[in-house]
Amino acid sequence: MIMTLIALSAVSAAEPLPEAFDAGWKGQKVCEVLRDDAAMRVGRCTFPPGVGHERHWHRPHWGYIVQGGTMRITDAKGTVERKLMTGASWSSDGVGWHEVVNVGPETAIYLIIEPKPAR
Repeated sequence: MIMTLIALSAVSAAEPLPEAFDAGWKGQKVCEVLRDDAAMRVGRCTFPPGVGHERHWHRPHWGYIVQGGTMRITDAKGTVERKLMTGASWSSDGVGWHEVVNVGPETAIYLIIEPKPAR
């Protein structure tokens, strides 16, 4: 646990990470903001085979997989490959950092919905 916190501190101290919708892949955007209002921000992220999402962080969010794929996900706990199924969803309290790359033969597409705090 202490080693993980030290590693996270080193990552964030070196250079601030972009938020999910601002991060890209090799200089190209992978997420498009579809809606941004006082209540929420919604984005669609598209990952053709071999394309990923550079190291970034997430606010609390809910996600939906429009089109599934096989993603390699790296975070402070290590690297895993996951087959993400079309129609699946997830909820997150936020992510300190992670990076992903599509290692499968199909294009993966996600919707990410970030609720905004009440004012």
